Amino acid sequence: MKFTASRLSSDNQLFPPEIHIEGSGIIVKIPGLFKGKSEYLDFGKISNVSVETPMIGYSTITFKAAGAKVAAHGFT
Repeated sequence: MKFTASRLSSDNQLFPPEIHIEGSGIIVKIPGLFKGKSEYLDFGKISNVSVETPMIGYSTITFKAAGAKVAAHGFT
């Protein structure tokens, strides 16, 4: 299953972030103009998932797993 952030949110016009849910974990892809970031998080190592939802605007989803913190912005 794949979730893609909105292109209307800030800093996502050209390359919106994506979250891929697979059988054993999730892949968070945060593309960039010259260098992107892709992080694989195993379900067993994820310690925290938080969703920051403002009244107006787009949500930010943050995953914490084994010392790594990955945040993706622009989801509805």
